[in-house]
Amino acid sequence: MSRVGKGYVRDELPLVTISRQAMAGASEIAQLVAERLNGRLTAKDRCPWTVFDRNLVERVLEDHELPKTLDRFMPEDASAFSPGSAVEEMLGLHPSTWTLAQHTTDTIVRLARLGNVILIGRGGTVITSRFRKAVHIRLVAPGQARIRRAELVYHLTPREAALFVREKDAARYRYVKRHFHVAIDDPLLYHATINTGLTGYEGAARLIVEAVLAQEAR
Repeated sequence: MSRVGKGYVRDELPLVTISRQAMAGASEIAQLVAERLNGRLTAKDRCPWTVFDRNLVERVLEDHELPKTLDRFMPEDASAFSPGSAVEEMLGLHPSTWTLAQHTTDTIVRLARLGNVILIGRGGTVITSRFRKAVHIRLVAPGQARIRRAELVYHLTPREAALFVREKDAARYRYVKRHFHVAIDDPLLYHATINTGLTGYEGAARLIVEAVLAQEAR
C-alpha cells in the first residue's frame, strides 16, 4: 500500500503488534499483557493499555464514518469476497476492498501514535515498522494443539477443526501478502517468535512485557 513505511514518521510511544497462527492464544495473551502493563502505570502515565483485535474493525468504521454493516466486507482474508460482493463494489454500493484496507491502515497508524496499544493482525507489524518503540511479536504453536483448541472453543470435529486452522492461517497469509507484499511468517519482521505450546499463555505474556519494558528503556 502506497503510504506504508514511507510517509509516516518514527514515533516514540510504546505499542505492541501481534501476528499469530490460528488458535495460538493471541487474544488471551494480549489481554494478559495489557493487564500486566496497566499494573505498572501511575496516575501521571498516559491512557491505559488497550487491546485491538476483533474490535479493530469497529474502530475503522467509526473513524471513517462508515456504516457498521460494512464489517462483513472486512475479513482478514484477501480472497474471501463473493461474486455478489464484487458486483456490489463495482456498482459503488460499498467501498472497494483496497479502500477498506487503506482505512484499516490509517486507523492502525492513529492508534499506534496514541501509544499503549496492542494491535492484533491486519498487517500491524508492517504498518508500524518505523515506530521506534514498537515491539513486534509472532505467536505460533504446534498444529495438533491448535486443532484441539479449535475443537474445544468452536465445538468442531477433529476434521473440521483442522480445516478451520488451515484456512485461517492461509487467509491471514494472503491478506498480508496482498496488501503489504511480505510473508507473514518472515522471522525478520519480528522482535521475537514465541511458541505458546512451550511457554503457555502466562509465559508468553511475561516475555512480551519484558520486551516492551526493554524497548521503552532504549
